[in-house]
Amino acid sequence: MVVLTSNLVAAAPSGAARKKHPGKAVLAGGFAGGLEILCTFPTEYVKTQLQLDSRAATPRYTGIGDCITKTFKTHGMGGFYRGLSSLLYGSIPKASVRFMGYEALRNKMVDKDGKLTQTKTVLCGLGAGVSEAILVVCPMETIKVKFIHDQNQANPKYRGFVHGVREIVKQEGIRGTYQGLTATILKQGSNQAIRFFTFNNLKEYFQDGDNTKDIGVAKTFLCGGVAGAASVFGNTPLDVVKTRMQGLDRHLYKNTFHCAQMVLKHDGPKGFYKGTVPRLGRVVFDVAFVFTIYEQTMKVLDYVWKTD
Repeated sequence: MVVLTSNLVAAAPSGAARKKHPGKAVLAGGFAGGLEILCTFPTEYVKTQLQLDSRAATPRYTGIGDCITKTFKTHGMGGFYRGLSSLLYGSIPKASVRFMGYEALRNKMVDKDGKLTQTKTVLCGLGAGVSEAILVVCPMETIKVKFIHDQNQANPKYRGFVHGVREIVKQEGIRGTYQGLTATILKQGSNQAIRFFTFNNLKEYFQDGDNTKDIGVAKTFLCGGVAGAASVFGNTPLDVVKTRMQGLDRHLYKNTFHCAQMVLKHDGPKGFYKGTVPRLGRVVFDVAFVFTIYEQTMKVLDYVWKTD
């Protein structure tokens, strides 16, 4: 075991000084994304419920605790996983596209020493976020929000993932799975720009000038957690607008800007931070978990798959 661990460390990518193969990024990202969503979906469910409930004529929940209690009482533990299938089917390709996009852009932008400027780090993260938003996140999130929103109706009409997607496409066409695309691009682009920028800067700090140094699991998890927290405070307003644009009441809004205006008019500035606490709890662990699993999986892949 000690020998294997030593070999994995030796085979690990040499920090920022070494390019990462996009194919490995697809595998490592998909593996990390699949594990992450299984662990964090309940908090995502609560966050989405609170955001949708905030504009109901008669709100059902008084807060996070009340939402958890009523959901469990009405639907049991399974209630916290309603809509999981749509997110699980999308989380693997989402993370794969994100890390593949980032590594592909990074490989093109690094200097001869394998380093990125601060601006290029942001651009690589931004590109990764926009890619995942268009290819995976928007349709996945639209379906997830509609599933959760549908559960709150007196007579839910979706019987499962396949039936729900079929009904959405039948009634609204493919465009029905791409509601809130602008808000999603803004959210995911800013999300990943903030996360990769924060993660890489913290990682470089712990490497203390040696970009070939392995900072270990604990510090990687810490870097990811801080990156996640930074992204929550940086773009929760976009997340709130995106969620409303993808709900069953999307027809009430002319466009993304109009939706933002309505949030400000009816809820004030605090309306843009609905669901921040449950989102913070989920995202900090989520991002820390994904970055850590990704980095460790890349080490294993470098050990078993030689690409140099």
